[in-house]
Amino acid sequence: MIGLRRTLTIICILAAVCAVLAAVLYPLHYFNLLPRRSYTAEDFGIKTVRSRNDADDDGIDDYTDIMQSAREYLLTKPRYKSAYYPGGYPPDGEGVCTDVIWKAFEGAGYPLKEMVDRDIAENTDAYPGVNGRPDPNIDFRRVRNLLVFFKRNAKSLSIDPHEIEEWQPGDIVVFDGHIAILSDKRDKSGVPYILHHSKRPQKEENALLLYSIIGHFRWEIEPEE
Repeated sequence: MIGLRRTLTIICILAAVCAVLAAVLYPLHYFNLLPRRSYTAEDFGIKTVRSRNDADDDGIDDYTDIMQSAREYLLTKPRYKSAYYPGGYPPDGEGVCTDVIWKAFEGAGYPLKEMVDRDIAENTDAYPGVNGRPDPNIDFRRVRNLLVFFKRNAKSLSIDPHEIEEWQPGDIVVFDGHIAILSDKRDKSGVPYILHHSKRPQKEENALLLYSIIGHFRWEIEPEE
């Protein structure tokens, strides 16, 4: 009888330990806080696509520049804050997912706000999200407007994340209510990491499959002769 009680006690203790470990490890796994190996395109025999253009003449092609600028911005650890700002731009140290995009483009030599504002002003009916009333203070920071802008002005690509060769560093991926830049890091299946700003603790992470993908674009601009 004593042996049975001891066995049941050990089983209960082990079950409790397993439950505690699961409670701790699951959120660490979900939020990509556990150490894990990342891979590169070369690990899967994928050729990294480089832009023929270098808008800011810094010796770095546009695609690489967009990716690196997104990463550099996120390394400043901006606080997630959604707000309306006169003039459009948030102050340093705060922002949302769309701020990664204009910061990435700015670092590569493209004034995204000006480009979006101009396209909306000239083609207002193409942007249902502005309801016929353009507002340069916020339009370029709304995912729904960026989706239309990139559909109109960038190269549209596959939205199947398992066609891994189609997903390249510096690409823009639009989700339902979110937006990100593709990293040059990949998971063990070749699916790329994303560079993004959300309430998740990691800003460069294996999270492409966590969201519903509705657009995938590449800023394909021909160099000036």
